[in-house]
Amino acid sequence: MTWSEKAWLTIQPIYRKTLQLPFVRELMNGTLPKEKFLYYIEQDSLYLQSYGRLLTGIATKLDNPEQAQSFITFANENMKQEKELHDSFIEGVTCLNTAYPSPTCLLYSSYLLKHLAVSPVYKILAAVLPCFVIYKEVGEYIYSNQIAIDNPYKNWIDTYAGEEHVESVRMAVAICNEVAEGCTEAQQEEMLEAYVLSAKIEHLFWIAAYNQEQWPV
Repeated sequence: MTWSEKAWLTIQPIYRKTLQLPFVRELMNGTLPKEKFLYYIEQDSLYLQSYGRLLTGIATKLDNPEQAQSFITFANENMKQEKELHDSFIEGVTCLNTAYPSPTCLLYSSYLLKHLAVSPVYKILAAVLPCFVIYKEVGEYIYSNQIAIDNPYKNWIDTYAGEEHVESVRMAVAICNEVAEGCTEAQQEEMLEAYVLSAKIEHLFWIAAYNQEQWPV
């Protein structure tokens, strides 16, 4: 069993709960209120600003040139794809009013950037991997189980279940496994702890979007 397979099995309870969240269920059925989805898109856009820096930073820490180039590709091509996806939903929308990261958005981006600043590369890779894997798994689940013919969120679903995104996830997982193979058992445990906490924050991100989380006045 590879390190990533072990990690994925470890977070199955939280992943199953994620699939049952109102945001995911209503997105799949096409009934998610537009204002909740637009809030999510805006917060995800804010998150991606830090995420892009994270991917580029990881590339500078990897000794293997091919692995480093993969993360540069993620930071360029994948970020471009996600920005175009976001723009397609918010074009012409003037009602967005959360100009700052929500508490959960700030928690997630700060958590990942903290690892970039102070953690060894194996731990940084483990912390970022759920953002790849969970989106792929959720996207594929929604794609396979959707029943709405004219789902207004079809482009989002198609993107995260699409082959381009799936291939990026495969590459990220393979790199993480290669690095894990050179780690001690204790280091692999550190990786797992970082991976699990990221998965938990991912779960909170969906909840925050559905509740349109705001800072206290």
